[in-house]
Amino acid sequence: MKFVRFILPPPHWRFPVILVLGVFFGLAGFAFYISRAYSYLSDNPKTCVNCHIMAPQYATWTHNSHRQYTNCNDCHVPHNNPFNKYFFKAKDGLRHATMFTLRLEPQVIHIKKAGQLVVQNNCIRCHVNLLNDEPIHALTREAHTSRSERQCWSCHRETPHGRVNSLSSVPFARVPLPESPVPEWLKTLMKNNK
Repeated sequence: MKFVRFILPPPHWRFPVILVLGVFFGLAGFAFYISRAYSYLSDNPKTCVNCHIMAPQYATWTHNSHRQYTNCNDCHVPHNNPFNKYFFKAKDGLRHATMFTLRLEPQVIHIKKAGQLVVQNNCIRCHVNLLNDEPIHALTREAHTSRSERQCWSCHRETPHGRVNSLSSVPFARVPLPESPVPEWLKTLMKNNK
């Protein structure tokens, strides 16, 4: 009982505290909805183009053979356990959301060190059979013997995104546009008031 009295504000402060908490949680829920934060829990590649700056990466991925077998998370998120996967997604997502909200995104995107390590591990995880296949390994032994010191994309530069330098690298790329977050009832109301 003492614990409950300790948490509850004095009677004359209860209404303002409830009001402030209601506004805070309402704005947080609205931001969660309008930013489509729920979509980042999935593995749908269209989620990546919620941010316009990712359009070249999405467009080049859709024109690559990897699109038949992978999605963005297969390469860019750790797969050693579910906790690490969602922790990495949350950490990366919060950094991206902060950068895009504050308009700090660069013209050219470069993968961070932690992301490079994840992508390298996922390349090896998916292609371990190719790396251990003796006929293939015999042809490429010299290139793959020191693979622990090099990253896969130091040789396989255009896999899976091709040459993506900036937003202008694929100016006419067709990417799915995010759906409008405005509810249908509000669109109808706005149309009827014109």
